[in-house]
Amino acid sequence: MSKYKCSLLVVDDEPYILSTLAALLSSEFEVLTADSGEAARQKFQTRDIDLILTDQKMPRMSGVQLLEWVRTTHPKTVRLLMTGFAELEEAVEAINRGQIFRYIFKPWRTEELLETLNSAARTFVLEQSHEQLLLELQQVNERLRSLNQELEERVAERTALLDQRSRELEESNHELEQKNKMLEKLALTDPLTGLPNRRAMDRLAERELRRRDRYPSPLALGLIDVDHFKAINERYLLPGGDQVLVDLGKVLGSSLRTVDVLGRIGGEEFLVIAPETDMEGAVVLGERIRGTVENAVFNYKGENISVQVSIGFAVADENVVADYEAMKHLAASALADAKRTGRNRCVYYTMPKIPFEQAG
Repeated sequence: MSKYKCSLLVVDDEPYILSTLAALLSSEFEVLTADSGEAARQKFQTRDIDLILTDQKMPRMSGVQLLEWVRTTHPKTVRLLMTGFAELEEAVEAINRGQIFRYIFKPWRTEELLETLNSAARTFVLEQSHEQLLLELQQVNERLRSLNQELEERVAERTALLDQRSRELEESNHELEQKNKMLEKLALTDPLTGLPNRRAMDRLAERELRRRDRYPSPLALGLIDVDHFKAINERYLLPGGDQVLVDLGKVLGSSLRTVDVLGRIGGEEFLVIAPETDMEGAVVLGERIRGTVENAVFNYKGENISVQVSIGFAVADENVVADYEAMKHLAASALADAKRTGRNRCVYYTMPKIPFEQAG
């Protein structure tokens, strides 16, 4: 990680809070302050700002309104909102409108405040690194084009240099291939858990269904959702919730077979693809996942956290037609029933029996 010191704009209409936060955060950040939304906007006119932390309740312009403006006019700035517990619905609105990185409850805890801001700073620096990587890839492509053109123009008179240029071209291609692989991996990986993300799981599921078209076999698709995850986030805040998701990914992986594929598709929801799995196998797999999670020990800052999951499975028997969207919809319905009927349980649905020959 770079030693770059991120700039942080703190916005609050209470002078005491501004001075307190400036003193608290100045060792970690280049701290700027503003006592209103209008003053904050003027700061953006004079310089680039990496992070902004604003209070929600302010006269004339609320924190949500300010962050929405920042998202539109300065999208690279990482946005954070301070809000009271009573304003939680407004914090949800901020996530939708201002697309904030985190929200922080007032009164804040110093350790959690610093941890959240440092996480935001790391995210900002990583995003800048990714942009630099893309720029380097463009430069490599330009270099390749230049080398190829030079080879075409000078091949007749510079045949003696052909081997040397070929080696340079090979090295450039290898460099480009490695960086393209790195970018593709980043695009298909959930940055929190390291599991395949939604985009990757969509690809894997479609590939499995195409294989199943050629070699008919049973297939199970399971949606896994953490029960009462909102309560975990409220009690342990987002850093605690994130740690639970990281540990849950490991626990879920330990309960699967080597042929099964697990990914995080958003929030506290995971997807498992289980090839060669009929209803009987899905029941065994679902109960093993549920029981493993229920009996696992989750810990954050020395405190044990009880974690349970609800699971919905869609099962397509051998020689029964199934497409990805239909299976996801059926699994989501099963998950909803599991939630509605008590949570910490599995519900299994079977795809309608439409044989392959009839579908064709």
